[in-house]
Amino acid sequence: MAGGVRAARGPARPGRRIRRRPDAGLPGSGRIRWDRLGRIAFVALVFLILVSYVGPLGNLVRSHGLVGQTAADLAEVQAENRLLERRTRHLTSDAVLEREARRQGMALPEEQPYVVEGVGR
Repeated sequence: MAGGVRAARGPARPGRRIRRRPDAGLPGSGRIRWDRLGRIAFVALVFLILVSYVGPLGNLVRSHGLVGQTAADLAEVQAENRLLERRTRHLTSDAVLEREARRQGMALPEEQPYVVEGVGR
């Protein structure tokens, strides 16, 4: 296989050596290490994605905590609603309406109202 590489470059010259740059492979040699740069970029991207999930995750936790409180509030309001519905049915009955009207001094059209003064003093 090495022979194929030499043939592509041309015939090997005896005594010719491949020269390396004196600073090759040393830190700060000016060479870009694409593998390292790719890993750093990937880690930065993953970090940014994870940071973008923090806000919505906090909202989810807060919402989950409010479920119990909201259920208790709902039960309380439903009980109050049942009480008010019963009271409305009671107060709109004919007997209660007539009693309250008479307490306020009203009479039916066919009745003759009388005012009695001086009683109970």
